[in-house]
Amino acid sequence: MSRSFLGMPAFPRAAAVSTRDTRLRANLAHATHTIRDKRARAVAELDDWAQLRAAGAAIKDRTLRHLDHYLEQLEESVVAAGGRVHWAADADEANRIVARLVRETGEREVVKVKSMATQEIGLNEALADAGIRAYETDLAELIVQLGDDLPSHILVPAIHRNRAEIRDVFRREMGKWGRPAPEGLSDSPAELAEAARLHLREKFLTAKVGISGANFMVAESGTLVVVESEGNGRMCLTLPETLISVVGIEKTVPTWQDLEVFLQLLPRSSTAERMNPYTTTWTGTTDGDGPRTFHLVLLDNGRTDTLADTVGRQALRCIRCSACLNVCPVYERAGGHAYGSPYPGPIGAILTPQLRGVAGPLEQSLPYASSLCGACYEVCPVAIDIPEVLVHLRERVVEGGPVTRHGARVVLKPAKGHAAERAAMRAAAWAFDHPGALRGGMRLAARTRRLHPRRLPGPGRAWSDTRALPAVAAESFRDWWQRTRGGAAGPERGGRT
Repeated sequence: MSRSFLGMPAFPRAAAVSTRDTRLRANLAHATHTIRDKRARAVAELDDWAQLRAAGAAIKDRTLRHLDHYLEQLEESVVAAGGRVHWAADADEANRIVARLVRETGEREVVKVKSMATQEIGLNEALADAGIRAYETDLAELIVQLGDDLPSHILVPAIHRNRAEIRDVFRREMGKWGRPAPEGLSDSPAELAEAARLHLREKFLTAKVGISGANFMVAESGTLVVVESEGNGRMCLTLPETLISVVGIEKTVPTWQDLEVFLQLLPRSSTAERMNPYTTTWTGTTDGDGPRTFHLVLLDNGRTDTLADTVGRQALRCIRCSACLNVCPVYERAGGHAYGSPYPGPIGAILTPQLRGVAGPLEQSLPYASSLCGACYEVCPVAIDIPEVLVHLRERVVEGGPVTRHGARVVLKPAKGHAAERAAMRAAAWAFDHPGALRGGMRLAARTRRLHPRRLPGPGRAWSDTRALPAVAAESFRDWWQRTRGGAAGPERGGRT
């Protein structure tokens, strides 16, 4: 899905390394706690937040059910407004389209607005292979690019860096990409921001081609929307002569009235603001105002396959707010790089395996990168039940079965290394289907509880090395009910429950 992350190890191996990085964990803990506390206060201001959340989920579900219709309407609207629409089935096709469009302008440099879709397809690397240099203009993305790094958070890609590290990156690398950092640059946030502003201003004023994503696309008018906090997006979207936007097909909303809901949900969930400082909308081209040429590249890259999964498709509701990352105890300790994808955290754990498939070790491990605590679902502004999808994908990994890949129905084989899990789940299913055997097993476990080990043997050690085994109760609920209620009603006399 992205050249940047190819070759990443499975999540457990990557997380075993990152969790030992004390500076990384300190950076992440400070940043995520700060963001989620601010978000909670911003959300609490709205009495109708629950209704907005339900409305956002309903709009997304309705749009996904009729996505073919709305995409055709979107294309007609964009073309009618003077733009051109290109359809890309996968990352390679999208990269070829964008590289060709840039070459046709005669330019060899482009400025970019922060875009998850272009990270997903590895666009910067593909452009570099074609002899085109892409300059990131979002401050955090600039830090990542100058540091030859990878993003680790959806909203704050450089969240794993502290101020001193950023200062060192600016001092060392800025001059190689353009205007160098000022002499004696300190780690003061104001000085760092000013150094970035001076460095980027040259790019804004000279670039002839801009590349963006979009937060939303309005089908009825062909309007694209980018929300941001720094103003770099406004510069990239208005100053260049040619604008190329690469957008996932799921970013479509039917009407401006629908957009109103998301412009309330997104800023409070992401930056904890009542509204974004910059909300830029554009519809095709306009003589004498903005880019003279506009291209929209509509990206599939596994989204149609995901749409075919009636449980997993809810991941396509995601509006990339990153609220789930900021409350996730696994993300806070492991960091974003361990997920091996531009989409880290809980949403990445369900989105990446669906977009890429679960054929590789990394993708097979991601549904297990969660404690299933449910905090991600509670904060999601479009009510994606991430724990439900995680369990659904775990079943796919362990059991295999029919899935849609590249538009065709195929049957996955069970992943290797899960034989014991399959056996345990089948044994549990049999026991729950035979109440007498379950009751006998519970009584045996209670009577032998003093003999139970504190840690599991063999492969189970990986689980019990980091957590205590739960103690078995001296008496099961069924036996307590029988003893205290005399078997008058309930599980013992009512049969299966």
